[in-house]
Amino acid sequence: MVPAHVGRAAVPVYHPILACRRGELAALRHLDSSAAARLAPVLDVSMVDDAVAESIARLPPGLLPAVDVTALPDGADTELARWNVPLVPVAGLADSDTRLAAHGLAARVYAGRLVVRLRVGSDRAGPDATTAAVERIWRLTRLVPEQCELLVDAGDVCCPADVRLAEPRVRRLVGWARRHAWRAVTVAAGGLPPTLSGYPTDEPVRLERWDWLLWRRLADLGVRYGDYAVGCAVPGGDAAGDRLPTVRYTTDSAWWLYRWSRRGGRGDERVADLCRTLVSAAHWPADGASFSWGDHEILRRARRVAGAGSTTNWAAWSTSHHLAHVLRQLQQPAGQDEAGKQPTRGHRPGGWPLGERRDWARHGGERRGAGWQAGPERGRPARPRWDGEAGRAG
Repeated sequence: MVPAHVGRAAVPVYHPILACRRGELAALRHLDSSAAARLAPVLDVSMVDDAVAESIARLPPGLLPAVDVTALPDGADTELARWNVPLVPVAGLADSDTRLAAHGLAARVYAGRLVVRLRVGSDRAGPDATTAAVERIWRLTRLVPEQCELLVDAGDVCCPADVRLAEPRVRRLVGWARRHAWRAVTVAAGGLPPTLSGYPTDEPVRLERWDWLLWRRLADLGVRYGDYAVGCAVPGGDAAGDRLPTVRYTTDSAWWLYRWSRRGGRGDERVADLCRTLVSAAHWPADGASFSWGDHEILRRARRVAGAGSTTNWAAWSTSHHLAHVLRQLQQPAGQDEAGKQPTRGHRPGGWPLGERRDWARHGGERRGAGWQAGPERGRPARPRWDGEAGRAG
């Protein structure tokens, strides 16, 4: 067995949920050591073969991914201890006893910890039932709460209504999580729509990052940030569409969607035209090609010194830029935009435009100094801390 790398210089601050595909893995492989130490990806595995474990083994030494095989049936291929690569298993509330026991073995062999993924949309039991479910996970994996990280997956949030619906649910779950001594708590969501084929071509289209807005509205809870990067949170939503050259380019509050059919015919010409348009746009970073490996590859295509690539390459460039942008964004002081300026008048950091009222009681919670807090569940004292520190009862 191969143990996880020890002596990480930094605590991960960003937990992207990525499909375990060649494009996303290529973006991870090109992270530098500083970025790798601050990022802990969750890889959604939809099929298993020898290439999957080999690809994970080629990730940078400072990068320790969590691996989720929930979509696959129980079997020897999904027993992660057999993969012989450093990783963190991801457990779900509905996982079988057999799978949880195998995840516990993998956790003890590799990193000594586990990610518990709680899906807001499907895991809708009350606090007592949820506590019973996670206690079952701890019992079958033979781990304690301090060895487990909680990932609250809010799923698809693609419009203001989705954000309004998700926020009180997430607040209730984080309030419940405070009763246990989790190693850390992360909130993740995905803001890209399930399909992009209906959007205009040959011009950049702005799409709001509703997942980022949701997390900023939850900033008072002190949870870590996760997202689906430039992928979709809807299962199967990233299926290939019209296969036009496509780049999803991340800025502070939006993605710029580039879908190109101009100069029809040769793919090289279309991709070169797309990349030239992107590098001349106002949202092209001041650092240019040095911002990320993905930006470097985009500039090479704009200069016609490399070929058009494929859907895998376009996903890799988009993901690479997104990871670098979010890591830099998380280092900015709260309430600053890309230029380091304060938000424009009429908006507050992480919130809706001023003047929009929220009826917190209607959503089952209320805004207080430390956010929505649920009372202790029946028969259990509150545990208000995490990051491995157990709270005192009472």
